Amino acid sequence: VCLSVYVYLTLGGFILAIVTMGPYSLLLFFSAVLLLLLIRCLHPMHIHYWTLGLQMCWQTCWHLYIQYQLYWLQETPDFRLLLATSAIMLMTQRVSSLSLDLQEGTVTSPFQNSSRGLSVLIPFLSYSLNFPALLGGPLCSFNTFVESVRQISVTSPLASYLGRLTSKMLQVVVLVWIKYPLKELLKSITFTVNSPCVCQNIIWIWVLSLLLKMNYYAHWKLSECVNNAAGMGFHAYSRSGKSSWDGFSDGSPWVTEASSRPSVFARQWNRTTAAWLRRMVFKRSNRSSLFMTFGFSAWWHGLHPGQILGFIIWAITVQGDYKIHHFLHPKLTSKWRKWLYVCLNWAFTQLTISCVVVCVELQSLESVELLWSSYIAVFPLLSVLMIIIL
Repeated sequence: VCLSVYVYLTLGGFILAIVTMGPYSLLLFFSAVLLLLLIRCLHPMHIHYWTLGLQMCWQTCWHLYIQYQLYWLQETPDFRLLLATSAIMLMTQRVSSLSLDLQEGTVTSPFQNSSRGLSVLIPFLSYSLNFPALLGGPLCSFNTFVESVRQISVTSPLASYLGRLTSKMLQVVVLVWIKYPLKELLKSITFTVNSPCVCQNIIWIWVLSLLLKMNYYAHWKLSECVNNAAGMGFHAYSRSGKSSWDGFSDGSPWVTEASSRPSVFARQWNRTTAAWLRRMVFKRSNRSSLFMTFGFSAWWHGLHPGQILGFIIWAITVQGDYKIHHFLHPKLTSKWRKWLYVCLNWAFTQLTISCVVVCVELQSLESVELLWSSYIAVFPLLSVLMIIIL
């Protein structure tokens, strides 16, 4: 039964990739086949470095090709290529996570027993190409994926999560609806370069960043719904006996937006990707772990000029947050001081993250010019000042 579920998920991925990406789906299939070849040919102790290295090189080639079209040829890349490149980025997460599991021994190599046939590779192929993952994630470990497939095989959970799925779909509708008043608000506020009205430009960029973030929140919640609809994402049973289907989640938009520190926001934003970066880079770096992690994230995202600046700002902001929190926390001896610290830090987090989101999303040098033509650029500079002083 499990084998039929794997085949169903994999065929769904193949069909989805071909229909949405056309000939560019071959880029994704190449990564999946490369993973199987590396699993077949390499010892588990060496597979991670080859997998991550080759996959990042493959991904970077297509990112650079897109930049060549954008900045050199002044052409708009094919939407199917952009979609395939986005899927390759998610594929990089899965194959590198699996290769590290194999290296660390938490996943057993399918070829440790030489008598086993090629059919043992089907779960690995399904993990890299299952259709819910191609629709946007979120990332889960190979063992979690296998357990989810087993859960689908032994139960028929539709009735248990139907109400929860309806609730999540309503959240998607709310997140999409919020975009419309934000767009109207953005139109009502005029952005003027070097405007004498300090607050006007700051509010405009903050609203723009909220609008951009809503796209992500809606997409992540929709991806969570797709996984649940496929029978994946079961987490545990509560004390009252109700089942929880939040196992495949990139986090709650309400919790993320309520973060009162830049470092907390960084951990809550795209939670499974943040955990992946922490595992791949932060815990394995001997020097400047924080800046190495954000630098790798900029590489993984595509190395557009705005992305490079955005992740530099984010790294500096998180580093400054660590220093100022370490300095001020012992002095927060009363409730009103704690509340004042939380409120001011929440506003500071919102404004600095706005700079990051605008840079990373708009990607080009125009986003950098937009940022530095507003007084909101002062807030990342405050983080630099905190690092120097403290």
